[in-house]
Amino acid sequence: MMLYDDSDASTRCTPKALRAKCSQTLFRLAQALGARARSRVALSMLFILFTGTLRADDLPRKSKSPRESYPNVDVIYDSVAMPDGKRLRSIITKPRDAKGKLPVIFLTGWLSCDSVEAPADTKDTIGLILRGVAQTPGFCLFKIDKPGCGDSEGDCSQTDFETELAGYRAAFRALKNYDFIDPGRVYIFGSSNGGGFAPLVPETESEQAQVRGYITIGGWVKTWFEHMLDIERRRFALLKKSPGELTDRIKGATTLYYEWLVNGRSVSEILKEKAELADLWPEGKDQTHLYGRPLKFYEDLQKLNLAAAWSRVKVPALILHGQYDWIMGREDSELIAQIVNANLPGAARFIEVPNMGHGGQHYLSMSDAFADKQAAFDPKIIGTIRDWLEQQQKKSTR
Repeated sequence: MMLYDDSDASTRCTPKALRAKCSQTLFRLAQALGARARSRVALSMLFILFTGTLRADDLPRKSKSPRESYPNVDVIYDSVAMPDGKRLRSIITKPRDAKGKLPVIFLTGWLSCDSVEAPADTKDTIGLILRGVAQTPGFCLFKIDKPGCGDSEGDCSQTDFETELAGYRAAFRALKNYDFIDPGRVYIFGSSNGGGFAPLVPETESEQAQVRGYITIGGWVKTWFEHMLDIERRRFALLKKSPGELTDRIKGATTLYYEWLVNGRSVSEILKEKAELADLWPEGKDQTHLYGRPLKFYEDLQKLNLAAAWSRVKVPALILHGQYDWIMGREDSELIAQIVNANLPGAARFIEVPNMGHGGQHYLSMSDAFADKQAAFDPKIIGTIRDWLEQQQKKSTR
């Protein structure tokens, strides 16, 4: 149910406007059908139920920033209900003058608690990329904010991965509710963490058949335990630890993360028993969160078998990794491409993007990336994604 359409701010479709419009429509329908008084009463009751649903679904605006807007692109602010009842903000874009059902790019987002909303004045690089993708001719874009992000209900800092994934799955199933979206032509775009779990979103064989392709930026496919050792090795190196100290730290990190992620012990228990490992914990005294998410989030990630999930993918895939991405290693993206190509030779294309960081940033060196010393954004990555999408559509219409 579409609650807001920002294609024209002067005629924005609000719940109040929808109720008035529906009231007029139902009354005219009753007149046209020559409905009797009691039929009009029935229609009135239906209208009351309908408007009550609208009020229930009207997700309050939390952000003070302006809504997304584009020239020649309609922007629809809606919501998706999770299995637990929480409502997630969805933001859908579509070409303004397009006719019929269009293919859709479905975003599976990053780990952090940052909103997917990308207003015109955004300086965030992934926001700039998403704005470019939203203006891809002939495509819709469907984004949701995870619980507690943007306008979405819930608390991101307390949301585990299983709950977050349920939200993405609910959103994926909601694609069929829009008459301008072709749910049989879905391209899943995964960024960072979403670039790893993207193939888990479509659960059933019929849902998997809806997906025509995948795009990932800085994804992952190893176990989360392996990822933590990889990122910590890179972090210690970028902190300019000596080779000997780096090795000692990795030995300690191996113990810490193995006890937590593999043996299932709590971080607080481990650090209490092995106080010498405390300096290795990235969050200092906060032993209940990592990178802003609860520890249960990562315990859920450790249970995943992403290699098995990607082994089910038999559609084209564009796998992107930044030259200066120190957060997710190149090897993970290469493995994803290898797995997909083993399923369908030539289906996956791996690109190491020069000077790009983890979230599409432009850096001049790895040390600049680690310090987040950004150079001017390079929009070439947008062209790479758009060109690939348009190529896939041309292939599908042959």
